[in-house]
Amino acid sequence: MLIVVAGSTGLIGRTVVSELREAGHEVRRLVRREPAAEDEHEWDPASGTIAREALDGADAVINLCGSSFQGRWNAARKRRIRASRIEPARTLSEAVAKHGIPTLLNASSLSFYGNTGDVAADETSGEGSGFLAEMVVDWEAATAVARDAGSRVVLLRTGLVLSPDGGLLSLLRPPVQWGMGGRLGDGRQYVAWISMPDEIAAIRFLLDNPDISGPVNLCAPDPVTNGEFTKALGRALRRPVLLPVPKAVVRAVLGEAADELALISLRVVPRVLCDAGFTFRHTDFDTALADVLRPSMPDR
Repeated sequence: MLIVVAGSTGLIGRTVVSELREAGHEVRRLVRREPAAEDEHEWDPASGTIAREALDGADAVINLCGSSFQGRWNAARKRRIRASRIEPARTLSEAVAKHGIPTLLNASSLSFYGNTGDVAADETSGEGSGFLAEMVVDWEAATAVARDAGSRVVLLRTGLVLSPDGGLLSLLRPPVQWGMGGRLGDGRQYVAWISMPDEIAAIRFLLDNPDISGPVNLCAPDPVTNGEFTKALGRALRRPVLLPVPKAVVRAVLGEAADELALISLRVVPRVLCDAGFTFRHTDFDTALADVLRPSMPDR
């Protein structure tokens, strides 16, 4: 297949490009600068422009664009979070429709469901409330042009991706390694996670299964609580996890973002993937952490 990837320099994008090429696919990368390699093609999602030849003959487009949710939010940061997702999705959806490209896989987030508490949500569940949930609704809606034109659109609602190379795990490791890690708040909020190998395998699975469209939850079948997550990270890093972080402290550090990132409960399950026969490599959180962290673990 000839696959065009946007967001190819991000945590997931780098691995997707490498894995697709190893599998024998031809990959073109969209970049927002002067192309520096044969496989690069310039685009500007803010203005809706893409190099004319970038999508010629493409079988699929994978859009993984989006700036990080992490950190303290203000009005400008929230505008960037929205624009970095909605503008690329709209531009690519229109291009997919114009070129008659059969498949668009567009990044999305489990934040769609808002705070699920102790109730397990799947792809049939409705949207939640809050800035991120509302943003995801608009993000996914930006792909409607491609869907209405007859292209297969898959919405990759991704959870916390376990990787030693970046993402939330890279932020959580140092405090635990320094003996300062602990559960956030009461620790009962759920974390929907997926290992990087399963994230990439799921994307490839969805590329190869033309009968699947719409939202797909990319997360392991067994979400864990924040308390379980923190204890498992301590075990994996061979460090004690002793000091819980009160909700007031989390909110003081993260402000508005605290209740949608650190303290939110996302108990979400991957019904579509499981029903379609996808086999997860990692379903146990301890095993997933050990496998992901093993290459970078210090000798003891």
